Amino acid sequence: MGILDWFKSRPSQFDPDRPSDAMTLRAIDKAVTLTNPRLKLVRSYQERLAPAVEISVNSIREMVLSLPPPIKVSAACWSADPVLRAIFVAASDIPYALGRSSNLRTLIDKYPMLDEAYFILVMTYNEQRMLGMSLQGDVVQRDVVQTVIGFSDHEARICGHQDTEVRHLLGTQAYEYLVAQALSQIGEERSERRELQDNCSLIRARLRLLQQQGPGLGTIFGSAPAVSGEKLKLEAQLLDNERQLEAIGSPQSALDDELETLREVLEHPERYIRVEQKRMRISTMNVVLDQESTDVASDIGFSLAQLKGIPQLQRAFVLARFARAELPEARMNFDDAVRYL
Repeated sequence: MGILDWFKSRPSQFDPDRPSDAMTLRAIDKAVTLTNPRLKLVRSYQERLAPAVEISVNSIREMVLSLPPPIKVSAACWSADPVLRAIFVAASDIPYALGRSSNLRTLIDKYPMLDEAYFILVMTYNEQRMLGMSLQGDVVQRDVVQTVIGFSDHEARICGHQDTEVRHLLGTQAYEYLVAQALSQIGEERSERRELQDNCSLIRARLRLLQQQGPGLGTIFGSAPAVSGEKLKLEAQLLDNERQLEAIGSPQSALDDELETLREVLEHPERYIRVEQKRMRISTMNVVLDQESTDVASDIGFSLAQLKGIPQLQRAFVLARFARAELPEARMNFDDAVRYL
């Protein structure tokens, strides 16, 4: 069972203001399992995480439910749909983009009776500033600074049978992305502790050698080394390392710190994920127009996701649906075939 299962229910079957306690507990268990199962040893870990988990879940829930309805992606609809015209340069680009998606092919092949599938169409989005011409009333103005938008690298992600299923999976992956950010920070803390522990072991080993009057054959064939200065230096380094380890805390306090890191991330999902609904008025050449322009224009909308954690990404996307008949026949990937020759 997924951690955001309310997406599978009708709106009347869940509280729109607050997720259920059972769902919160499942989300806590998911976060702890992915991060460090030993966090369950920390006293009152569920009570400490619950408020932060509810904040993240509510934020993701609001984000996913606010996404516009799926658009129909079809080469036949390209000329009549301004969003498709803005996203794809030509109608022929649509079957190409769908055809190279292994996700869509897997879904279609697995369910032969599925006539229509839903997915998230993800794209690289860019804006360029350039000089162009604009029509203001009956007057053509030249060398006008314009913003031109473009979409590339189309990919079909998160496929499913229904719109609700795709939204559910998107919410699940958004939550897991937040947990991954906490795990990344925890990993850095673990690396620091491990490095200090390794340094301490190395310094102690070197001190033992010095206390034995020098390493190896030097104690037999050479004169006794002057170890006092080196010994004092190593003892000072050891003391400094032990102080740093003490500042980090005991293994039990390390678990407590990891729990706090997880809580901090889940309490502030806006630091890591942002989805903005973009509405634009554009020309047939994807030039952004203002309301005063008399150029031929269309209104379009799409979502812009910004991931601010690790990795940092910005992608445009739309919820989409397509008919089985729109998926072209699979073609051999000659680049892959060459590898086996």
